[in-house]
Amino acid sequence: MARADLLCDLIKYGLTNDTMNFKRAAEAICAEEYSKQHKVLGKKIEDLLKTTKPGIKEVNGPVIINNGTNEQNLIWEKYPQKRISELLLPKNVLESCNEIIEEQMRVDILRSYGIEPRNKILLVGPPGNGKTSLAEAIAESLSVPLLTVRYESIIGSYLGETATKLSKLIEYAKSRQCVLFFDEFETLGKERGDMHETGEIKRVVSSLLLHIDSLPSYVVVIGATNHEGLLDKAAWRRFQVKLFLPKPEQNDLEKWYTMFEKKKNFKFGISPLNLAKRSLGLSFAECEELGLSIYRQYILNLPNANNKKITEKELELWDTQIKKPEISNLEVSE
Repeated sequence: MARADLLCDLIKYGLTNDTMNFKRAAEAICAEEYSKQHKVLGKKIEDLLKTTKPGIKEVNGPVIINNGTNEQNLIWEKYPQKRISELLLPKNVLESCNEIIEEQMRVDILRSYGIEPRNKILLVGPPGNGKTSLAEAIAESLSVPLLTVRYESIIGSYLGETATKLSKLIEYAKSRQCVLFFDEFETLGKERGDMHETGEIKRVVSSLLLHIDSLPSYVVVIGATNHEGLLDKAAWRRFQVKLFLPKPEQNDLEKWYTMFEKKKNFKFGISPLNLAKRSLGLSFAECEELGLSIYRQYILNLPNANNKKITEKELELWDTQIKKPEISNLEVSE
């Protein structure tokens, strides 16, 4: 059996719903069983850790936050499924994310030295290249829910309404370990010096910054933006880690198509390298749409599917879809 203190820790963390430390204690028990040559039990624990999602209630939908007499669906709560190992990330991005995950998982050690783990991340880059997927993967690694802010419910038309709703959202996030995700962060974090913005927006930005400062370290806040130039300078400084996710290069696309074939147990009929060359310039999201279109047609043409012919046809169709309309003959007036 594992040491008594590990078992006590496991019980304590389970009863208090401390998923990160529960997982850590279980991993320690697993390692100890292996060290004692109890390979069957060690393997059982290891398999459970890999296949079971600990401590996350599957919601996958809007969450009603009750506060007094008002109710708003301010966030979308998701059961995270994407794993960081499934993403193609630049080396520096992967290393930075792994550092943050380790800091969150080993928070007790950091606190024993009087320091808190980092919990504020800004993801920057063109659309469709993994910012949302990375936020979900970080939540999955930490075994916590992903809370995505719903701007259509947050932003109100009355004076002070947006700041009030934002305050309710932050209080809800503080009530548990989670990843709080602001997609299109510039929607709320705009530059306050912009002469075109109203005083209300400037007050919202100030309120947002105060709330971000107040978040405890067990709430990992992630902002994502395609337009970092629009962010308020103070908002930019609030994030401890800033990561850029660029468009994929040819070798990235080749790896992605190879992973797609392996995941679906399917072949495109042309090499991943050739496919990568012909789709260079697409985002990961666009490549996924292309890959799924090919895979759908493959399924619908079974048992006589010609993979190469299907892939060539879908590439041609994709080329016609992404061509920009001719506007040279259009007259644009003010």
